[in-house]
Amino acid sequence: MPAQIFSTDPGSIAMQLGFEKGDTLVSINDHDITDVIDYMYYSEIEKLQIKAICGGKHVEFDIEKDMDEPLGMNFESYLIDSQKSCKNKCIFCFIDQLPKGLRPSLYFKDDDARLSFLMGNYITLTNLSENDIERICNMRISPINISVHSTDPELRVKMMKNPNAAKINDIMLRFAKAGISMNCQIVLCKNINDGDNLIRTLSDLKALYPSVLSVGIVPVGLTRFRQGLFPLKSFTPSDCAQVIQTIERMAGECKKQFGVRLFYPSDEFFIKGGLPLPKEDYYDGYPQIENGIGLCTSLLSEVDTAVNRLSFSTKPSECAIITGTLPVQLMKSIVTKISTKRPALNCTIYPIINHFFGEQITVAGLVTATDIIDQLKDRDLPKRLLIPSSMLRSQQDMFLDSITIEQLEHKLNRKLTITHSDGFELVEKIIDERI
Repeated sequence: MPAQIFSTDPGSIAMQLGFEKGDTLVSINDHDITDVIDYMYYSEIEKLQIKAICGGKHVEFDIEKDMDEPLGMNFESYLIDSQKSCKNKCIFCFIDQLPKGLRPSLYFKDDDARLSFLMGNYITLTNLSENDIERICNMRISPINISVHSTDPELRVKMMKNPNAAKINDIMLRFAKAGISMNCQIVLCKNINDGDNLIRTLSDLKALYPSVLSVGIVPVGLTRFRQGLFPLKSFTPSDCAQVIQTIERMAGECKKQFGVRLFYPSDEFFIKGGLPLPKEDYYDGYPQIENGIGLCTSLLSEVDTAVNRLSFSTKPSECAIITGTLPVQLMKSIVTKISTKRPALNCTIYPIINHFFGEQITVAGLVTATDIIDQLKDRDLPKRLLIPSSMLRSQQDMFLDSITIEQLEHKLNRKLTITHSDGFELVEKIIDERI
């Protein structure tokens, strides 16, 4: 796919050179530009020879610029190249468990190493060619986020239905030797890659420290749309406690040896297992927070700080928080903390049972507007309703079931306030005033 220019930044080098929409960047210092990684990597240095097609004519430019000064080109698509999709058939794939009729974008299975580096996406490494691996090593594309799941080659192939899954250890070792940093994820499936298999995986990843920076362990998500798929079971509360115990043994060893835990169970394991959430120092600076791990502890810490800054007031305030069934106790504890400074606060929490995907799905981020409407439409709701941003797509305008914010507001006859994963903002929006 040609690197076709869509626009140039005002005052940029590209604008000064006269590049316009529709022109094509061909090469930089004789390196063909095939995607955004090529563009970013080869344009970093000070002296550049640029070959391009402008107005249908082949042109060349020799320029000098400051190191890391951007050229200011924007392309027709973010990657320049087309996005690479996943070729696995993982037994736990969440996309395979989606019902029909959702937005087409929700069914796309991403497995693009470039987006792992640029956007933090997790990839399986099964779809990398030898050229891809060499390129990552040579360009030092780092960090890479890797969905490991198991380091047992035979088991990993069974879980991912792709013979390339067996190469995981060799590829990660090559990355480590090349100085590539890696964050890892394990989707844990009951009676599949837990128990002794989990211990083996954690041991193998520990051997790659410090190249392996962190490992998040999350439970498999199971919807009601699993007809014809591999039979999987949910973790019970006692299972969750056992998983944490297994992880803690390995993490404790790492803490003594490396000064960091390295292995971090998801918040869901603690909550569902009926165990207290860890303190902040447990997470070693939250290396897996983009994966949602440690998010509850971070939120509570920020809420504590925000509440401490509040002045005491008996001014009445009323609102409601709409969430999933998993975070209910967390939200209750937050409201209780705020009430120490705002005793006249009347904040109702509405846990939405996930009938859309199935009641085993308990996180707030997978709550749909359909379920909110069905469960709240006949309630006497307060005027202010708060929902977490995780329920919405990135544009913050639509739920997973393609119902918009405006449509939900119309159905409930209430305005919605969107909250983000920030304890300071959450407190502010609950009490409806600036801290």
